[in-house]
Amino acid sequence: MVFQLTPGTEAPAEMNLHFPDHAALCMAENATHNLHNLLTLRGAQVRDPRVWARCLTEAIDLFTRSTDVAFASHHWPVWGRERVVAFLSEQRDLYAYLHDQTLRMLNQGLTAPEIAERIQLPPSLERAWHTHGYYGSVSHNTKAVYQRYLGWFDGNPAHLWQYPPVESARRYVEFMGGADEVLRRARRSYADGDFRWVAQVVDHVVFADPDNAEARALQADALEQLGYGSENGTWRNFYLMGALELRHGPVGTPTATAAPDVLAALTLDQLFDALAIRVDGPRAWDADITVRWNPAGGEPVTQRLRNGVLTHVTGTGPAAAEPDVEITLAEADLRAVLLGAVTPADLTARDDVRVEGDPGKLAELLGHLDEPDPDFAIVTP
Repeated sequence: MVFQLTPGTEAPAEMNLHFPDHAALCMAENATHNLHNLLTLRGAQVRDPRVWARCLTEAIDLFTRSTDVAFASHHWPVWGRERVVAFLSEQRDLYAYLHDQTLRMLNQGLTAPEIAERIQLPPSLERAWHTHGYYGSVSHNTKAVYQRYLGWFDGNPAHLWQYPPVESARRYVEFMGGADEVLRRARRSYADGDFRWVAQVVDHVVFADPDNAEARALQADALEQLGYGSENGTWRNFYLMGALELRHGPVGTPTATAAPDVLAALTLDQLFDALAIRVDGPRAWDADITVRWNPAGGEPVTQRLRNGVLTHVTGTGPAAAEPDVEITLAEADLRAVLLGAVTPADLTARDDVRVEGDPGKLAELLGHLDEPDPDFAIVTP
């Protein structure tokens, strides 16, 4: 097996694999039978289409002279050297075009929504069905490129300090003559087939008055129509899920994201980081708590909650503050505490756990953590 490392493409640590004895090339997720995401709608860091395109060029140079078939992790193979080269070249040109044209228009002063509305793929790429946006889309990928280079602010100071959605919505609806007038006009737009505008304008009514049944019903109908007309699978899912939430309320997260195998693969450093993002900052502004963990066979780890920030330091160097409580235990027990499966009271009752100092400090520290909400609403406040 010959590996081509392609960091910064579809994943931070992505790679392509060549099997020279079989003349087979695995393109992982770097060349699939659709336009991939530069920014997933579920949320992630923006991927780099410039690097992506260059890595595809490199793969063509490295492997295609001795490749009869190319395949991907989730997609079917492409057979024949000429077809493989054509496929990889078109995929390369797809990401390069989105990158370069977005920057060209960005440098002409266009904003992300304006670029997304204006950009068009070349006819030759548009005719290649594997470049279509069944998963990623030209629209949100160009916005991702803009975000990668310029961030959320488009330079217009009117957009620098806008009201948040609910406060904005109430003012918009009032300016537009009230909810009844907005809905009357929106129904006319719906009848005209302008579902995109209906979704945009009725969203203000829903956020201004989430209990407005007529607004929720019309918004759900508009989102449903947009979903039915969407070539992109992820867009369709978002539209239809939004319609479902408006009609029946939030459905929550349908899957368990904390699978035991995933949790077991996390390092202690990652688990400590996971706790840090759960601290309720304002509630912990005045707290100053230090806990030192001594996992059996590992280095000490000192956690300190101060200024509303939970930091951790491995080792006993100058950055590790003197602890209020020091706890010696097995690593498995430490993981159980960090995951919430074992309480501070459980620890103090254990004969195989040594606690020195004030055990109440651990309970106090954990009391400053917020619980995440896996069931938050999407299309309502």
